[in-house]
Amino acid sequence: MKKFPDHIVQTDGKFDANIKRYPTNLGAPSFEPIVTDKSDRVKANKYFESRLNELREDYKQLVGEYNWTKLVYQSTYNFQPILGEHYHLYENDDKDLFLSLIGPNEWDRKYIGTFKLLNNGKWQII
Repeated sequence: MKKFPDHIVQTDGKFDANIKRYPTNLGAPSFEPIVTDKSDRVKANKYFESRLNELREDYKQLVGEYNWTKLVYQSTYNFQPILGEHYHLYENDDKDLFLSLIGPNEWDRKYIGTFKLLNNGKWQII
């Protein structure tokens, strides 16, 4: 096989010197690698980091709401709660939790918190 100079490329049995994407002789114009702007990567990283922090905070808040709601539903109460009304959670002498209509300043019981029943069934701490 006949050896051709580097700037000659064989394609389909033909020889062409203009196919290569880089200069093949000293008279060719110089070229430099393309410099890509990666500053958008920093913006993207900041966005994802801030979004992740928001999701973490939302998760913590959701877990807190779940725990309070679970605590109230596990407590004892002998009435049907009304949406939007305030109820008070206490601990009795046996360490059992109970929900009451009586406010914390009206008697001497270990007060846990005041809650309001929302229309989605969730108890919101006041």
